[in-house]
Amino acid sequence: MLIAVASKDGKEINQHFGHAERFLIYDVENSSAKLVDERVVERYCSYDPDHPLRGHLLKGICDALVGCRAVVSAQMGEHPKGVLENIGVEPFVISGPIKQSLVELAKIL
Repeated sequence: MLIAVASKDGKEINQHFGHAERFLIYDVENSSAKLVDERVVERYCSYDPDHPLRGHLLKGICDALVGCRAVVSAQMGEHPKGVLENIGVEPFVISGPIKQSLVELAKIL
């Protein structure tokens, strides 16, 4: 299964969903997690007086995460969580080493 990760350094789950400018895509099977893709997105948490709800940015992120079963980040607001759930991507707020955390998460998905 594919899981998207917000990470500043590519080693830890340590980035806020809204601050991510890319999501690392891991394929998690059995007890392994392998990096298979990187999807660049426009940062959700940005100031735009013409679009204060930033729906167009969230839509772009959701489009980039198509095919992922879940997305994990160190923090995430309630609105993005709800939008992700509506498109069938399960949001999780966790932190720790990416591969180990994803293998553990996959056990409950």
